[in-house]
Amino acid sequence: MHTPAWSRLIDTALDRSVVLGYGAPGLAIRRRLPGWPADPPPGALHGRQVAVTGANSGLGLATAAGLAALGADVNLVVRDQGRGDAAAERIRQKQPDASLRVWRCDVGDLDDVRRFAAEFAASLAAARTPLEALIHNAGLMPAQRTESPQGHELTMAVHVLGPILMTDLLATQRPSDAPTAADRVIFVTSGGMYPQRLRADDPEYLTGEYSPTSAYARSKRMQVELAGWMVRRWPETTVSLTHPGWSDTPGVQGAIPGFRRVTRPILRDLAGGADTAIWLAATDVPSGKLWHDRRERPTHLLPGTTPAPAEVATAERWVEDTLGLTPGARARH
Repeated sequence: MHTPAWSRLIDTALDRSVVLGYGAPGLAIRRRLPGWPADPPPGALHGRQVAVTGANSGLGLATAAGLAALGADVNLVVRDQGRGDAAAERIRQKQPDASLRVWRCDVGDLDDVRRFAAEFAASLAAARTPLEALIHNAGLMPAQRTESPQGHELTMAVHVLGPILMTDLLATQRPSDAPTAADRVIFVTSGGMYPQRLRADDPEYLTGEYSPTSAYARSKRMQVELAGWMVRRWPETTVSLTHPGWSDTPGVQGAIPGFRRVTRPILRDLAGGADTAIWLAATDVPSGKLWHDRRERPTHLLPGTTPAPAEVATAERWVEDTLGLTPGARARH
């Protein structure tokens, strides 16, 4: 659909305003503007395998429910099996015919990611069913600096290392000739990364006074800056990043209650926050782009946040070294 210049101008103004664009008003206004991308048609993902990490609550649960409504066979990847089973039951209460399966995986534990990836890849291969979309939604914001079982700063482990390892293993570990790599990989990032610059010099947050919000933003900035590397490594997979705006999630309620008190009147509901991730899972888009409210968005808005190529290369080498990936290798499926 053609988008008039005035409509694009309003959309951009909303985006730069942050408060209106990231909140519920931004989504409501954009839906009414000419050029709003169409919803995926009913049954767009019928019979297609999709996986969502952190699917037991919040945006992950809303994303899983939205994908199930499009007919997908949804794999809920959760750290707690009981909470995952409860989440699946919540979806079934509204969608009795939903096709759901719960898998346990602690995304921050690299050994557990390896176990899960092997089991999940074997299941896909045995059924000879490709993975349509893998949505990396799992997230957290610990109050103090915390380390994963392998000794990595936890937000970086959950938001960067675990998701990249999982995606790479599914693209390279094939028990048979059946494909297991995802056609689409979607990282749920955060608009909170905009004020943050890439800290390739200290990815584990070993120096300076630890700040939960800074650690979270650092890991989300790392996701965005690694987009080009991911596109090169998985050339047959469409890599997308999306930030959900400001949504009333359990994470916001628990980790930043002061922010929630101030912004609660304009916070999006969970369906609004999950909208673009669901849309991306069923829509052909260019690889390596950042999206918000179904529109491509800039990755940098503030002076001093654009890294030098050498800094990005340092971050790429850190990921390769930490995960034991062959430098420069391109995983193919």
